[in-house]
Amino acid sequence: MTTISVTDLHDRVTRIFTGAGLTPQNAASVATVIVNGERDHCKSHGIYRIEGCLRTVQAGLAVPDAQPELHDSGKAVIEVEAHGGFANPAFDHAKDALVARAKETGIAALVIRDCLHFSALWHEVELLAAEGLASLSMCPSYAFVAPAGGTEPLLGTNPMAFGYPRQGENPYVYDFATSVAARGEIELHRRAGTPLPKGWAVDKDGNPTTDPEAALDGAMLPFGGHKGSAISTMIELMAGAMLGERMSKEALEFTGANGTLLPRHGALVIAMDPAVFAARSGRDPIDEGERLLSAIGAQGARLPSQRRFEAREKSLAEGITLTDAEVAQLDRFEAQGLAALD
Repeated sequence: MTTISVTDLHDRVTRIFTGAGLTPQNAASVATVIVNGERDHCKSHGIYRIEGCLRTVQAGLAVPDAQPELHDSGKAVIEVEAHGGFANPAFDHAKDALVARAKETGIAALVIRDCLHFSALWHEVELLAAEGLASLSMCPSYAFVAPAGGTEPLLGTNPMAFGYPRQGENPYVYDFATSVAARGEIELHRRAGTPLPKGWAVDKDGNPTTDPEAALDGAMLPFGGHKGSAISTMIELMAGAMLGERMSKEALEFTGANGTLLPRHGALVIAMDPAVFAARSGRDPIDEGERLLSAIGAQGARLPSQRRFEAREKSLAEGITLTDAEVAQLDRFEAQGLAALD
């Protein structure tokens, strides 16, 4: 095992992506969300994701030097064209405009067009919570999930995140796939040779399976049965159809891949200013929220992301621990660039 500081790991991952042709700004943005995943002990969205990003660049399905382009008509909806680049630099490019519009009008939406998405969504809603905004972030993915009662993959894992600001505390944040688990979790089980929990997936014939290989060849399942299926469908409609961007089935057809390459589609971020919503009430929306969140904690219940925030604090103080195999892979990527994939 090797321990490396958050800053040093960020520098290493940034060099890997600049070596693959990303601009320094794009490389640093992508590296930030990957390293933040490791920092917060979210292994399924940490350095494990580097290979998929590089393979997508190598396949010519990512534009590594894409320059995000902001389109702001002065209305509630702001758009940023990723031009086939990664979603993270596009969000970073448009974030200040989104924050300003939300504080001006109370609510604003950011449409990210033609982007490659692989990262957890909590990164975005945390940044908006730091600006005093509540927010929702969502996107389709690849059609790997069967709708409740079905057997054929049609929906994506379709993640959704929500953030709400707190005074002097980490924000209230949840981020989850609408499938029972993220596809990356199944891939990690496959690599480790461990069975899946029951209820995660069905095989290609629609039979329940705990075999990661059979699950990857079959279909994942939505969480909560028909309820998770309905939420996943909502995300397909809001972050796909409503934006005029690819939905999960189209994204899979576009790449012609089996999930080893990143999906290319759109994303939607909705930002809301609690101060504007509560202005006429005479009540402080942050204090009101804190009353609820404190009461949850007083019962001994753990808030979403609490473990992640605890892991973050430890990583910032003590560094991030990587296995020898993970360090060796970083060494190969940094030394050989895209050639390391061969």
